[in-house]
Amino acid sequence: MKIFTNILVLLAVALLIFNITLIDFQNPFKGDSIIAFVGIAASFCAVLILLIFRMSKKIVEKMNDNA
Repeated sequence: MKIFTNILVLLAVALLIFNITLIDFQNPFKGDSIIAFVGIAASFCAVLILLIFRMSKKIVEKMNDNA
């Protein structure tokens, strides 16, 4: 499961970087730049959710070791 979440985090970071390259800094709120901002937000949320999931798994493992 750890490898799977690492792969998903890497994919989300790659999408984040790709979407940053799509932003037109001359007109950041027009055309495809808005779609890039949505992609950046979605990728950032995906990374946060995966990191929270990984931390919760570590907590469950520690609780099972103590029981």
